[in-house]
Amino acid sequence: MKIRPNFTQSLFFKFSVAFLVAGLLPIFVLSMLSLYQFTGQIERHTVNNIQQMMVYMRNNVNDMLRKYDDISNLMYTKAQPDDIFLKESSELYPSGFNSSAMDDFIKTVLFSDANIQNVLFVRAEDGTLNQQSRGSKQMDPFVSYPPIEWDYTLTTNPKKLAVFPYHMEVYYNSQDLVMTFARSWIDTSRGVQNPVQIYGTLFLDIDVNVFDGLLQQSRLGKKDEIFIVNENGIILYSNRRDKIGSRFDEFGVKARGDMIVFSEPLPYIQGKVVGLMSKEDIYSPIIRTKKSVWVAALASFAALFLMGLVFSRMFTRPILQLIRQMIKVESGNLDIELKVGRKDEMGRLANGFNRMVERLKEYINDAYINEIKRKQAELNALKSQIRPHYLYNTLEVIRMSAVANGDRKVADMIHALSDQLQYVIDYGEESVTLAQELEHLRHYFHLIEVRFDHRISLQVELQSPELASAIVLKLILQPIVENSVHHGIRPKGGKGIVLITIERLEGDILSITIYDDGAGMEQEQLESLRIHLKNQDRNMGKSIGIKNVHERIKAAYGSQYGLDMESRPHIGTSVRILLPLNLEVRHEHDSNDSR
Repeated sequence: MKIRPNFTQSLFFKFSVAFLVAGLLPIFVLSMLSLYQFTGQIERHTVNNIQQMMVYMRNNVNDMLRKYDDISNLMYTKAQPDDIFLKESSELYPSGFNSSAMDDFIKTVLFSDANIQNVLFVRAEDGTLNQQSRGSKQMDPFVSYPPIEWDYTLTTNPKKLAVFPYHMEVYYNSQDLVMTFARSWIDTSRGVQNPVQIYGTLFLDIDVNVFDGLLQQSRLGKKDEIFIVNENGIILYSNRRDKIGSRFDEFGVKARGDMIVFSEPLPYIQGKVVGLMSKEDIYSPIIRTKKSVWVAALASFAALFLMGLVFSRMFTRPILQLIRQMIKVESGNLDIELKVGRKDEMGRLANGFNRMVERLKEYINDAYINEIKRKQAELNALKSQIRPHYLYNTLEVIRMSAVANGDRKVADMIHALSDQLQYVIDYGEESVTLAQELEHLRHYFHLIEVRFDHRISLQVELQSPELASAIVLKLILQPIVENSVHHGIRPKGGKGIVLITIERLEGDILSITIYDDGAGMEQEQLESLRIHLKNQDRNMGKSIGIKNVHERIKAAYGSQYGLDMESRPHIGTSVRILLPLNLEVRHEHDSNDSR
């Protein structure tokens, strides 16, 4: 009887719960973080925009103040005090003051900027007033100028530009609003000294439209307020006209808590531009965004819940089928095939499972065959160890027979051949010491000397004894010496010498040169052989020994090493071998221990 598992223990239930927990919880956390990060970014963006607006407003106001400050300084550059303030009185100017020259100067100042409405100059000595205005307005004789409340600002620091809040032109019987800039004209002929000598004070009335235009560019909200405040905290200008001329109460504004205060300094008047932004207007878009994000998050949670149920059912069905087939494979049944008609990842998993089963069959068969091959290789290795020993022992029996029969020359030749076979057939390392390579060469040359009745001799010259311990490739000398004998000395006939010189060159390079006094080669034949050595083809022809040595050296040490040849007809041939010099001490293991 088949027992159905508890639903809470089923893969479908666990996958659904894991999917919902792993999906809903991170999404909920990320939604909260994204919500606050997004709203925080909106808040920062809004605040940054307001700050940029305040900086823009500050720069424009500062530029405007600088412009009118420069205009007020025209009395130092466009007018000559000696032409206006005469040193001595005369019949034409009994008061010592050229009023017409002053009228010309203030008229120049009046028309230097379109926003200047009135220009007035009050002489310090006697209070004489010279004025020019747009529209030829007339002064009210019953209103004193300048107002008494300006006296403190003008006398406190006569060297500075004074700025007075927007006010009506009551001294012209007008209700138009202007802002007044005032600068005292100081005698600078003997430098600026304290106390300073003042000629008088220049007053510039600026149209209110100048600052109204700046406010229109700032795009303030209905509840937002902006103030231009001087160094004493007096409001020079504001979009709240009822507050112009009063003192700005920043602590009172912050205590109310309904406004955010932004402030930027005005260096020209040591004042500042202050913006009061309504928190309600700033945060209302953020509140709307939070509500929208919450609605979107709840909708996403509901959609994810339904998708979790559907996908968990879709995923668990093929997985359960795969598990049933895996149980059969575990029991040893490899003749199965999982059929899933899908092209998604589950279909690829099913195809992968089928390929795994097929390859498992192949691997089992291959492992059986490889085990048989391994046993055969071990047997062949044992045989290969027996064959050289059999050959060495056989040659030793022949040599001892020759010694017993009194043929010492044959015995020595067999001994030399046995040593050569041992050196060549040895399956040890490919590198040997130069002393070992020379020892093998002497065994080989012993056979050459016997064969040619000692008409050919071998000489070896070492630059220093330490070079004998240099590490070289095995069997690089014998093929070249063999070529020297068979292609150099034999064709010439008669006696011959093979000379080997070994020396150390700069840059730790080992140079081995094999000379022979044989027949030599023509230049065309030598060039052909050099080209043959440089080519990478394997068709070595008659130069198989030299080509083999050259290729082995390049493969082991690099293309900068190898063989170089020189030859002269009827003089002889030299072959130079260049190798990297390596004098490391090697511990050779005698391969004859088991012989």
